[in-house]
Amino acid sequence: MKKERFKLTPATHLIFIMDGKVLLSRRANTGWRDGFYSLPGGHLDGKETAIEAAIREGKEEIGLNVEEKNLEFAHVIHRISDGVERVDFFFLVKGWKGEIKNMEPNKCDDLKWLDVGNLPKNTVNYVRQAIENILRGKFYSEEGWDGNT
Repeated sequence: MKKERFKLTPATHLIFIMDGKVLLSRRANTGWRDGFYSLPGGHLDGKETAIEAAIREGKEEIGLNVEEKNLEFAHVIHRISDGVERVDFFFLVKGWKGEIKNMEPNKCDDLKWLDVGNLPKNTVNYVRQAIENILRGKFYSEEGWDGNT
């Protein structure tokens, strides 16, 4: 009997920082962390790299064309949430084409630039952790293994 391999759920996140502010979106109507701020991004669809997913999510969620050359790997979190192990890739966006627009108003009720050093209390925990670690130059972290998600 062949043992099924363990699987992780991967996601990718885009970090736009300009003039000391980071672009955050407030989740709405998703059933998960609604009312909390997060970053543009989402799950990989399969048969795509984390970079390809980041580029796709930038277009789908905020209407921007981001090229691979303008993405800089910044952080990865290995976390557990709701009993599921996940890996989240975070990329700093160094340039883009287009104007930022909320392309998914059914999933996001606020999209704004907020002080990167003073994130709102209602920021998703692992997103806060990633941003703080990026500012410290730390590329890897873990979250949720102690039961706090």
